[in-house]
Amino acid sequence: MGQLLMQDETYRILGACFDVYKRMGCGFLEPVYQECLGIEFGFHSIPYVEQKILGLKYRDRALRLTYKADFVCFDKVLLEIKAVEELADAHRAQVLNYLHASGLQVGLLVNFGHSPAVQHERFVV
Repeated sequence: MGQLLMQDETYRILGACFDVYKRMGCGFLEPVYQECLGIEFGFHSIPYVEQKILGLKYRDRALRLTYKADFVCFDKVLLEIKAVEELADAHRAQVLNYLHASGLQVGLLVNFGHSPAVQHERFVV
């Protein structure tokens, strides 16, 4: 069986997410987990850009409106985080839209608000 696209990178990112969840648990707002992840990425030697601006185009024209991805790691993996009870289709659609806007192929959706464990989903476009 072949290797998943960006398997090593996504494994390391999820490892950092699991470490944050182990230390913090659920119940905090999303910005708390975002700040913790930035710290944890340093411990895992994961290069990242936080709040990466993603430009949008319509008919090859740049729109004034932009998206902000929570993180882009390794210049190749989009990471969108949530702190909600359950992931919804709107969250999944957000990741897919961000992937299309960014031109990236791999995205992770991670939910710190779920108990007893962090939820995560992987997307490839």
